[in-house]
Amino acid sequence: MIGFKIQKQQKEFYIMRNEKVYKLTLTALMAALSYVVFTFLQIKVTLPGGDATSFHLGNAVCVLGALLLGGVYGGIGGAIGMTIGDLLDPVYIVYAPKTFILKFCIGLITGLIAHKIGKISTSNDNKHVFKWTLIASVCGMVFNVIFDPLFGYFYKRVIMGKPAAEVALAWNITTTSVNAVISVVAAVIIYMALRPALKKANLFLEIK
Repeated sequence: MIGFKIQKQQKEFYIMRNEKVYKLTLTALMAALSYVVFTFLQIKVTLPGGDATSFHLGNAVCVLGALLLGGVYGGIGGAIGMTIGDLLDPVYIVYAPKTFILKFCIGLITGLIAHKIGKISTSNDNKHVFKWTLIASVCGMVFNVIFDPLFGYFYKRVIMGKPAAEVALAWNITTTSVNAVISVVAAVIIYMALRPALKKANLFLEIK
């Protein structure tokens, strides 16, 4: 009896360890993907004062990561990738701290709603999964649409003292809104497509 319990505990330990390794691997993959998507697939808009904003799909990776891995792991993956993108860009480098905070929050919010409230990873009802995937993605992006321009304005105006912060704010609202719509559509479509494939391959994570 005691030997059986020890074997069971060992089995549970190995499962948990393998799951953690898998999560870390996927987190690194999401970081790499968000960096590539943000850096090489963006349409940059140059603004007065040497500033810039851009249309990109980096946020879609943050949302997708949170849907697949949960808020913490998904948020960290997306945040790291886009922050590295900022650090390697002479225009965006000063905004790297802001990027990390905001993108991590996108992941946290999306993951919280998708898994703690909607429980999408444990449901087998496709309509339920789609509904909460969409709701979670929209909530994560609504947060970004509101706080990215405002945080950016405060960061540029108060911390960095840039005189053209008002012009940048108007452009940031535009690009952030467009990015949000595209990111929601892309993340939901990709997640709903990946979900059955990952389940079939026994690679789907149940986030509790």
